[in-house]
Amino acid sequence: MQKQKRVVVGLSGGVDSSVAAYLLKEEGYEVIGMFMKNWHDESVTISNECPWMEDSTDAMLVAQKLGIPFQAIDLSEDYRKRIVDYMFAEYQAGRTPNPDILCNREIKFDIFLKAAMKLKADYVATGHYCQKSEIQKNGQTIYRLMAGADANKDQSYFLCQLDQEQLSKALFPIGHLQKSEVRKIAKEQNLVTADKKDSQGLCFVGKVRLPEFLQQQLQPKKGDIMVIPEDLPVFAKKRIPAGMDLEDLDAGLLDDICLPATYGKQDGKKIGEHQGAHYFTIGQRKGLQVGGTGKPLFVIATDTQENIIYTGLGEDHPGLLRNGLFVDKRDIHWIRKDLELPVGATATYMARIRYRQPLTAATLIMRMNGLYVIFDEPQRGIASGQFVAWYKDGEAIGSGTIF
Repeated sequence: MQKQKRVVVGLSGGVDSSVAAYLLKEEGYEVIGMFMKNWHDESVTISNECPWMEDSTDAMLVAQKLGIPFQAIDLSEDYRKRIVDYMFAEYQAGRTPNPDILCNREIKFDIFLKAAMKLKADYVATGHYCQKSEIQKNGQTIYRLMAGADANKDQSYFLCQLDQEQLSKALFPIGHLQKSEVRKIAKEQNLVTADKKDSQGLCFVGKVRLPEFLQQQLQPKKGDIMVIPEDLPVFAKKRIPAGMDLEDLDAGLLDDICLPATYGKQDGKKIGEHQGAHYFTIGQRKGLQVGGTGKPLFVIATDTQENIIYTGLGEDHPGLLRNGLFVDKRDIHWIRKDLELPVGATATYMARIRYRQPLTAATLIMRMNGLYVIFDEPQRGIASGQFVAWYKDGEAIGSGTIF
């Protein structure tokens, strides 16, 4: 008789992980529910949005209803070291981190996975809207990370840093369902989370007031807001020369197109003041508190060394739109290592630079120093520190941190 497979489900206290646990139990798995406590500091959490105590109680009530063992695990120290410290460092350096992607790679599918393995689990499961499949290639099993069936909720982007080992141990029980179907199942089973609002904000922390959160370590510091004109010569260099084949672009042209533009005070004029360049990100419109500009004002660059914010007027300002980006060779990650591009090679994929963004056709060009990604359509608000992920036929192939 075949041994029953054991799976530890990350019960977050939300409807998605609740239904994931229910479906696994129905499929005959031995299911253990585990709640991850990742945060202690309520001072920067917006009240009632995602308090961990309420989530922990809901997770426990779901486990009781399903008749599965339940335990809580405190990962707050690991979370602080691996996610929060990383966030502070990135913002301080003028980059924009994506803690949700890191949380999946470093916490859920590393620390949490190891805790599950100590319980002799065969798998861990989460309530992510994505799917997993496998193929055989040269006698090896290759795990594929596929988009969720609900296009509006597809969360494969958040898992774009997982590797084959992590995927081999992962289950995504609701990935084939629509969100409405998940809610319906939860209601039919009288789960306490059936009508619970989806949490927003930091992975397993909730919605935080970002300036207050950052002020814990990054002090307010008054600086200038500069507005940059649209006709700056640097913008002409960012365009792909007409009629030129992308494969023929030399290193200089690739850098011009794909690296972020840099500005100096001499390039624009002062339009206001801010409380710290490290609190702002590219593409941001809110929080500038500058009026009377006619067109809306957007952040197009931040200089945390000089504490200057550079802005542009209007949604079509050339500083807000870029055709390409660059990923340093140390920051390239292939989920499908068998599809890794050798130096000198070029490939066409669909790509995105943020969650829920429609996929856009892009050309990937591998060079000695890293990967150049050139989009068919200019992308708005490309920010250093964020992640680009590339796909083929609904499968996430790889990702990288934007330089």
